[in-house]
Amino acid sequence: MSLAPINGFEVFLAIVREGSLRAAARALGLGAPAVSHQLKALERRIGVDLLVRTTRSIELTEAGRTLLDGAGPAFAAIQEAIEGTRAVGRSASGTLRLTLPRSAYKMLIAPILHDFQARYPEVSLELSINEGLVDIVKEGFHAGFRLGDRLTPGMVAVRLTGPLSPCFSAAPAYLDAHGRPQRPRDLLSHKCVRYRFVTANRIWDWQVVEDGQLKTVDPPTRLIFDSMQSVMQAVRDGHGIGWSLRAVVDDHLESGALESVLDSYVAPLPPYYLYFPEQNRRLELLRIFIDFLASKRETPEAQAALA
Repeated sequence: MSLAPINGFEVFLAIVREGSLRAAARALGLGAPAVSHQLKALERRIGVDLLVRTTRSIELTEAGRTLLDGAGPAFAAIQEAIEGTRAVGRSASGTLRLTLPRSAYKMLIAPILHDFQARYPEVSLELSINEGLVDIVKEGFHAGFRLGDRLTPGMVAVRLTGPLSPCFSAAPAYLDAHGRPQRPRDLLSHKCVRYRFVTANRIWDWQVVEDGQLKTVDPPTRLIFDSMQSVMQAVRDGHGIGWSLRAVVDDHLESGALESVLDSYVAPLPPYYLYFPEQNRRLELLRIFIDFLASKRETPEAQAALA
C-alpha cells in the first residue's frame, strides 16, 4: 500500500486559513517561496490543483474544497493527539512503571520512597520485583534497575551506586553444627543454598578472590530457588550457606540471625544502574524520579544522562 501524499498539507491548511501565501508563511515561520514550493509539490503528488491563485485572492478549487472538507477535521484530530502526547511527556503526574530486583528495592527505593511520595503526591510508582532479565520495552516498563554487567545494549544507563559488596552467610546454628569455612574450597563440603536465573536457566556463579585471582566456586547445592528472597529465608532457617548482597542481609547480620563467612574472599560486583530506552529520555515522570533519586544518592551524573 502506498503512503498518503500528506507532506505539505499543513501548508495548504495555513494558506486557506490565513488567506494568502505570504500570511501563511508568516504564521508558519517560513519564507513565502518555501510555502509556494510545498503547495506545488502537494498538488503535483495528488495530481490536481487545490487553489486558484490571483493577484488579489486565493480560492479553493472543487478538488481543494473536497480535500479540506474530508481531511481537515482528521488533520486537526491528529494535531490534537500530538499535543496530548506531548502533554503526557511533560506531565508531572501519572504512573511510572519500574522493574527491579528485590535488593535494588531495599537499597535504592525503600529508603527514599516515603519522601518521594510526600513530595510528588500525583506520581504513582508501579514496582515489579523481578530477579530475571526483563525486556523493559516489550513488557511496557519505563525503566529498570540492573547491575552494570547485565545492562541491555543501546540503553541509556545512569549509575546509582559504587561497586557492591557481596556476602556469604549462614545461620549461627548451622555453622555451629557444620563448622565455619576458612577458605573458599571449604564450601565444597558444606550444604549450600543457591539462586537460579529464570530467564537464563542457570545457577548464579559464586565468585571469590583468592591469591589475587578471580575464581568461581561451584559447591554441591542442597537447595535451589528462583527467588533470592526464598534463598535467604532458607539460609536463615538453617539449611546451609547462601550468597547475597551484604546490604540485603545487614539487618540479619546485626541482629545475629545470620553470620557472615569468608569476608576476605568476596569478589565485589558492578554498581547498580537505572536504565531506559532513549525515547524515554524526555519523559517528565522519569526525569523527576531520577533527579530525586540522584539527589539522595549524591550521583550528579544522573542529571547529565537526562540532559
